[in-house]
Amino acid sequence: MTLTTDFGLRDPYVAEMKGVILRLAPETRLVDITHDVDSHDVVGAALVLEAAVPFFPAGSIHLVVIDPGVGTARRGLAVSAGDATFVGPDNGLLTPIFSRGGWRAVELAAAELRLPHVSRTFHGRDVFAPAAAHLARGVPLERFGPVVDDPVRVAWPEVHAVGSAVAGAVLHVDRFGNLITSIAAAAVEGLGSEASIHIAGRRLPLVGTYADLPRGAAGALIGSSNRLEVAVREGSAAAVLKARRGTPVAVSPTSWKSARKAPRTRKS
Repeated sequence: MTLTTDFGLRDPYVAEMKGVILRLAPETRLVDITHDVDSHDVVGAALVLEAAVPFFPAGSIHLVVIDPGVGTARRGLAVSAGDATFVGPDNGLLTPIFSRGGWRAVELAAAELRLPHVSRTFHGRDVFAPAAAHLARGVPLERFGPVVDDPVRVAWPEVHAVGSAVAGAVLHVDRFGNLITSIAAAAVEGLGSEASIHIAGRRLPLVGTYADLPRGAAGALIGSSNRLEVAVREGSAAAVLKARRGTPVAVSPTSWKSARKAPRTRKS
């Protein structure tokens, strides 16, 4: 079972969730994906899941709690998709999972599958952790509550054509200051090896890895998440380019050395 939260490790919140899980399902093997998602960052957590989940074995349960709507009428979900199961609030966290199709979702409504007392401020411990533990024990999905066929999804920035270029936007800034974009590897590969990247008024080269750039220089590459990534070697692209989530990005088939004018980009 994996855990992903925005709780950090300073407070006991993650340990409380693990305690609930181990009390109910003591044989569970727990793996922390991250607890450093920015506070309330649903999109950031969705990207974490998109990147990490494919590397876990079949039968894994992924518990994800980034929950700014805790205590409100927002639903809790258990979702079966492919060979994995997901538990978390219905606020768009599972958008990448829903986009693949072939999923079944139910609302976490069964009181007997929660803790006896449910705090309105900590459903991660009192609702989601018990649900994940009961799933690990073999409780079937349908026991938890009614079917959900309209889960909340976050809006990803669209990738669209701008003349001969492909345009998108920055989705995420990682801890190194690298800019992860909405542009998938396949869209970049279709433009050829001489493609150039346009962001924040700059035209940047497409390279194979960070070390292909001179120290302190900016460029772009296909990152480990199979998305276009803008980086500064041994520096922060976010700081150097003054870019953040939503900053427009475009990829042109024209070599960055020979082109004189970048294509116009716009926000999705």
